[in-house]
Amino acid sequence: MSAPIQSPTGSSAALREHRSFVFYWCARTSTNAAYQMQAVAVGWQIYELTGSAFDLGLVGLVQFFPVVVLGIVVGQIADRYDRRVVVGTCQAIKAFAVLAFALGTLGGWLTRDAMLAILFVSGTARAFETPTMHTLVPGIVPPKLLPRAIAASATATQTAIICGPALGGLLYVFGAGTVYLTCTGVFVLASVLVSLIRLQGPPPEKKPVTIETLFAGFGYIRRNPVVLGAISLDLFAMLLGGVTALLPIYAKDILATGPWGLGLLRSAPAIGALAISIVLARNQLERRVGHILFASVGAFGVAAVVFAFSTSLTLSMVALAIYGAADAVSVVIRHSLVQTRTPNDMLGRVMAVNFMFTGTSGSLGEFRAGAVAALFGAFTSVLVGGIGAILVALLWMRLFPEIVRIDTIQGRQT
Repeated sequence: MSAPIQSPTGSSAALREHRSFVFYWCARTSTNAAYQMQAVAVGWQIYELTGSAFDLGLVGLVQFFPVVVLGIVVGQIADRYDRRVVVGTCQAIKAFAVLAFALGTLGGWLTRDAMLAILFVSGTARAFETPTMHTLVPGIVPPKLLPRAIAASATATQTAIICGPALGGLLYVFGAGTVYLTCTGVFVLASVLVSLIRLQGPPPEKKPVTIETLFAGFGYIRRNPVVLGAISLDLFAMLLGGVTALLPIYAKDILATGPWGLGLLRSAPAIGALAISIVLARNQLERRVGHILFASVGAFGVAAVVFAFSTSLTLSMVALAIYGAADAVSVVIRHSLVQTRTPNDMLGRVMAVNFMFTGTSGSLGEFRAGAVAALFGAFTSVLVGGIGAILVALLWMRLFPEIVRIDTIQGRQT
């Protein structure tokens, strides 16, 4: 996965000089950390309530539906209204949803069905928030810094995934209600940070809504093989190779740890991802970007296979760290390819469609993992998924040779 990279002097400092990017980075870190803390508490609480792998899969499924159903609307909202207001409103809704988790836990009325209903509300807010959050970056930094800003944004996500689950597992010692109340405060903080962001350029033009504008994002992606290939590669790799939903089973039944072990397992992919994202934020991949993309997806699948066979907490964490590092390389390259090849006035709709597929691949992948684990066991589910991700990388190299030939993010081909 190594490749020639270049580090222009002062690139990291240049990003830090953009105060709005600092606010953005902090907001993204805090909201993702709270979401990860919430996920640890929800996963452990549901598994304690029901002991069902299928119910763990349902956690992903109820968050999958809003993204699919509302994807077209999300793109229109992001391209027509102030994107900061959209993101801030979503933070407030997530704060109310997690507060409901806290009240239900402390009041003793929180059932599986109630938890799934609250997750649906929170998932709906995330359906609007996530793609809109991504569209903020091109309006904060100049184009020449965009690839590094995307990589730095990935460090925000990975920092949150490291700290969030570990903190969530630690706070769970004091009860799930403590985790949920903490998340409420963090979501409110994220909303305040987003309000401090200042965007460059004119506000979005509110064009009339027509059938053509509603589906413009789909049409643009269909006409661009590189964008289509990048989005679909993530969709199928994550659909098959996701292991997150089964971590409570591995932590409790295979590795014999408690909530603290689950927190460590959820943090492990982000440790590897954060390390590689920091490198990519300071250094830009200069050659053979297409080859690196497919190599990273293949490594992602291999790491999942190793995790499937592991019965050691240490080996499992190492495998998951490699798993996360490989996924981070793929994420940075794919998002850079999509955003550098999409006009700003189309970015909301394209990113909404992108999230409709790539964002739901994780949730739908969790449901797949849980359903297969319920029928054949957790080991089989993870093993088959890892092998499937490897096969997807090989097949997509044949289906999308335009991506294989990409030499640089800016578009030079080999």
